[in-house]
Amino acid sequence: MGLLPEEAKCLPPPGIVNRNSVWFGIMGWCTAMIQNALNRRPPLKSGVHRQALLISIGWFLGYHLTKYESYTYAKLDRDMQQYISQHPSDFQEKEKPTFSEVLEDFHPIR
Repeated sequence: MGLLPEEAKCLPPPGIVNRNSVWFGIMGWCTAMIQNALNRRPPLKSGVHRQALLISIGWFLGYHLTKYESYTYAKLDRDMQQYISQHPSDFQEKEKPTFSEVLEDFHPIR
């Protein structure tokens, strides 16, 4: 059903309040304000039911966009980890230099 495949159901759901939900909710409310202003009605007072409806629609779209975003990033992480595990020679750990190897010898000048 929808944009997400069945394997996306194993991911934890995003929080109800997330950046996309808030952003799309605000954009829905701004759309109602602009529509009221273009129709020469008081922007804040008229069409409160429309304002609530557009905020809800924006919040819903933002929530599902966040779900799709987290699925996409999880899929990319899984593919990258699989590639790293199949090609360990390309991803060998380098030896970390000690702090004394990084710094030069100190010789005070007087």
